[in-house]
Amino acid sequence: MTAYDTGELDDGPLGRLALSRSTVDRATQRRGDAAWIDAVWADPDTRVVVVRDSQALIATRDGQLELIFVPPQLAPEGTRFLLGVDEDGVAYFGVSGEEAGEPGNRSESAEAKPMALRQAGALLSDRDAGLLTHAVALANWHDTHTHCPQCGTPTVPAPAGHLTTCPADGTEHFPRLDPAVIMLVLDPEDRLLLARNALWPAGRMSVVAGFVEPGESAEHAVIREVYEETAIEVGQVRYLGSQPWPMPRSLMLGFQSVAKGGQRITVDADEIGEARWFSRAELLAAIESGELGVAPTSSIARRLIEFWYGAELPDGPASWLPRGR
Repeated sequence: MTAYDTGELDDGPLGRLALSRSTVDRATQRRGDAAWIDAVWADPDTRVVVVRDSQALIATRDGQLELIFVPPQLAPEGTRFLLGVDEDGVAYFGVSGEEAGEPGNRSESAEAKPMALRQAGALLSDRDAGLLTHAVALANWHDTHTHCPQCGTPTVPAPAGHLTTCPADGTEHFPRLDPAVIMLVLDPEDRLLLARNALWPAGRMSVVAGFVEPGESAEHAVIREVYEETAIEVGQVRYLGSQPWPMPRSLMLGFQSVAKGGQRITVDADEIGEARWFSRAELLAAIESGELGVAPTSSIARRLIEFWYGAELPDGPASWLPRGR
C-alpha cells in the first residue's frame, strides 16, 4: 500500500469522478529532498510522462487507453515535476516539454498518439488518470507563471517542481488554483435547468457554473452565480463532490440547489444565450433527436446531470466540445 490510499475514499453521491481518481502516493514528504529527487531521476526504472498543451502520448492496448512513459534519459528538455511513488517504489515525474512525448518502445506503442486530458481522462485507468491530471495541472502552471509577480525576475523551479523561487528577492510561489462552483438547479417539479453560453453553438448546453469570488463561500457563490446567469433564486444548497479541472487551473465544486417556485428565467444575452428547464423525458428526447448534446464523461457536469437523471445518458452530437466545464 502507498502512504495513503485514495481508493478508500467514499465515492459520494456522484460516484467516481473521472479526474478525481488516483492510486499513486504524491510523496509530499520527499519534495524537499533534492538528493533523493536527483537519485530517482537517474534511475532508469523511473517513469516520465511528457505533457504539452494538456496533451500526453497515449496508446490503446487490449481495449484500454494507457499513458506512454519514457525513462528519464529519454525525456525532453523542460520543466520537470515529481508526481509521486507507487506501491512498488516506482517514481513518476512529469515534464513540460516541446513535444507530447515519444514512446520508449516503438514496437509496443506503434499506435500511440497525443491526446488531451479532456478527451482521454475518463478512459484511462485510475493510476493514469491521476498522473495525467496532476501532470497537466503542474505543466499549465509552470508554462504560464514564469516570473516573480513582485519584481518580474524569472523564477527557478524547486527540484520537485511544486513551487518556484525568485532568485532576486527569495520569495516562494506556489501553484495557483481557482475554485469554481458547478451546480444542479432543480425546480419544485424536479426539472433541471440547463444553460448555453452565448459563445457556444446551438445544441451545446450545460449546468450553471462560475468562479468563487474573493471573500465568498462556495455556497454563496452558488446562489449568486445562478441568479446572475438566469435571474433564478435558489436555496437548499447541498454539496455533492469535487473534481480537478486543470484546463488551466480550476477545482470544480459540485452542488445541488432548488429554485423557488413561480420564477421566470431571464438571461443576459451577452453571457448566456439561452436557459430552459428540462424534465427527464424532455432531456432524453432532445439528446436522442440530436437537438442537444451533454458534457463529456470526463467532466463533473456530466456526472451531475446523470446523478439527477438517475442513469447514464447517451453522448448526443459528437460536435459537443465543451470549453472549461
